[in-house]
Amino acid sequence: MVGVGRLLQLTLWVAAVDAFYPWFPDKCDDCKSGSKRGVDGAEAHAGNGLTLGLVQRVARTEEDASTRSARVAREAGRLAAKYGQRPRRPAPLSSRSEHKLLARENKYSVITPATPAGPNTAGVYQDGTDNSYFVQVQLGSSKKAMYMLLDSGAGTSWVMGPDCKSDACLIHSNFGPKDSTTLTRINDAGFQLNYGSGSVRGWNGRDTIHVAGLETEMVMGIANETSKDFIHFPFDGILGLARGKGFSDNFMSVISTKKLVPSNLFSVSLSRYTEVNTGTVTFGGIDATKYVGDISYTAVVADKPNNWAIPMDDMGYGPNQWAGVYKRVAYVDTGTSYAFGPAEDVAALHHVIPGAKSADGVTYTVPCDSNKDVTVQFSGVTYTISPKDWVSRSSNGLCTSNFYGHEVLAGAWLLGDVFLKNVYSVFDADNARIGFANKPAAPEVTKTTSSPSTSTVLEVQTTVVNGATITIAPPAPTSVPSAVGQDGQPGTAASESQGNAASTSSSPGDQLESNKLVSIICVVAVAVMMT
Repeated sequence: MVGVGRLLQLTLWVAAVDAFYPWFPDKCDDCKSGSKRGVDGAEAHAGNGLTLGLVQRVARTEEDASTRSARVAREAGRLAAKYGQRPRRPAPLSSRSEHKLLARENKYSVITPATPAGPNTAGVYQDGTDNSYFVQVQLGSSKKAMYMLLDSGAGTSWVMGPDCKSDACLIHSNFGPKDSTTLTRINDAGFQLNYGSGSVRGWNGRDTIHVAGLETEMVMGIANETSKDFIHFPFDGILGLARGKGFSDNFMSVISTKKLVPSNLFSVSLSRYTEVNTGTVTFGGIDATKYVGDISYTAVVADKPNNWAIPMDDMGYGPNQWAGVYKRVAYVDTGTSYAFGPAEDVAALHHVIPGAKSADGVTYTVPCDSNKDVTVQFSGVTYTISPKDWVSRSSNGLCTSNFYGHEVLAGAWLLGDVFLKNVYSVFDADNARIGFANKPAAPEVTKTTSSPSTSTVLEVQTTVVNGATITIAPPAPTSVPSAVGQDGQPGTAASESQGNAASTSSSPGDQLESNKLVSIICVVAVAVMMT
């Protein structure tokens, strides 16, 4: 006999989806001796929100197939659990040793977007690896600047709070009562969400959020505890953009109900790190300058009321080699980097890709000279995914496909940024549909080679600030003190405060620094990248 308490817990598992996927394949075993390097003065400022990054990228190498498959299996399982998670009352915060909470602020490197011209539009930042895309918001009476991940799979919006002692919180910005005289605590059970190596939990508060020229009050989570997964990402919280509501208010529902925007929809354009960053998100409208041709819409499936999930016609390779992936549902998720599907579907897709091989049916190696697009079709319209996105390249002649054979969602595909970088996307809640259109060609970042004594390649990026286009050549390479912890792991709180040990973990997320070696150098209105 199931107890009443257990029945109540099961009954509460009926709403809310949070789909941020805290995992990226490790492509650089040789990079673990590298470092994420912080430089004083390069940070987010509440006044102008300008953070400019110098990103050093080391040549990526490929790990062996068995190691990669094990990583994918663990993390896809976590993602499946997260998509299936439901609201529950948070358990009391675990007892832990107290230590001084120092003033913290986000000093991660980011690629800053060009200033958008359209109404209700915000530039989309990214981490320099195409792994996460986020906006800068301003919270409360002080309009404190925070980065929030754009997550179309998340029903709950939250940010890190000042009482959080978790390792991730120590190296991110936080928001709480001292930052706003208008923040009101909501007397409810709070929130708890599961993310990879741990949970995120805290209390709910009501305050003002400013983003894309919009201002509104809404309920959002203030985290007292976060998982270690967030050590590796620049954003300070998540802006939930799912169709359904989680523990917090639904941002799009709030601004549309208050008539702050003409429609309950948002549209997204994401840039690659190799391109001039013109990424944008428009709330309540569509930016006609971001696409060419027509927008083709597909109705969301009726039995997934909280999710952005649509029927998919087929997938293939090149213009006319189809895999026969029929009658599948695709969840379209801005908070996921890669693509996951049923093993038989992924096998069928790679069957039409010459030279594709897999030892386990999960991870596929492909020839590094694969030069055709992967195709995906919705409502009879075919869209292409560039080899720039679906092939993870390396220097040893062995490359990996970014389509993985894990059935994260039963009988369905999960399509993340590997697809969304190739299209202009419209998430239309009013009409329960998703639209896609082709994007115009984006300008690539200009590359110049450094001195013969190094193998570094410097990239010059042009961007637009207050209507003016600025191009700045990168400085000569300089020696910057590293912030590396023990065993070659990147330093975390240890580089920010006295006596705090660097955080380590056996989770795949902790391997991210091997392909995400970053430093922040403040320059004038341009993000300079080094490959």
